Amino acid sequence: MGLFDLLLSKDKRGERARTRNVQRALNKYAQSADRMKALEALADDGAEDALYGLLRRFGMMYDKTIEDEQEKEWVFETLCEKGPAALPAVKRYLFSAESISWPLRLLDRLAPDKDQEIAMLEEVVARHEPGYERDPTKKMQLLSHLASLRHPKAAALCAPYLKDMDEGVRYTAVEALIRQKNESVAREPLLELFTSDAEESLRIRLKIAEGFVDVGWLVQGYRPGVERKLPETFTLDREGHIKKKISA
Repeated sequence: MGLFDLLLSKDKRGERARTRNVQRALNKYAQSADRMKALEALADDGAEDALYGLLRRFGMMYDKTIEDEQEKEWVFETLCEKGPAALPAVKRYLFSAESISWPLRLLDRLAPDKDQEIAMLEEVVARHEPGYERDPTKKMQLLSHLASLRHPKAAALCAPYLKDMDEGVRYTAVEALIRQKNESVAREPLLELFTSDAEESLRIRLKIAEGFVDVGWLVQGYRPGVERKLPETFTLDREGHIKKKISA
């Protein structure tokens, strides 16, 4: 057997071992100690496929909630220790997973700067544009993460989701835009949604009204429509600010 054959054989053995460790790490019926041994082996391996296998542990729920959380926290801290070298695996998981709250936390820790973080989020957003999705969880997690991200592009990534088909996604987009406080990006789209006859959600209108009270934006250009749709617990002042009515 030549050197090339030996190296190839070694690579195949490594791949088989990695596959077995991923299977063990994701076996919800195994003992926690056995899963931890497999997770540690994947961490020691360090290859992108092994780190991706570690990330997949976030998508598995173990019946014993305390141990489930402990294992996930271990995976999180272990991947943080890998530094930016773990980012390719994190990116793969962000694209493929149905729930991404853990990898979003990792991205926030691992990205060298906010520009690189927002660039990766733009790629994820591009795969989940406003429109119908069977499970909108991923969109809402993205929007909640963007809400807390201090970057000039964050609000612009959130605004299109005001037109999403899912009411929960629209509501989360409203929350994100209010938290971002980027008036030039958010004010008019929020007012368009507020005054739209197609929007039937009272809680969305309440959230927008409360947000305008908090940030102090004017309803200039939309006053007649705002007056028609304004919930009874709010009023408009002369300048065009939404105010909460004072209880008698």
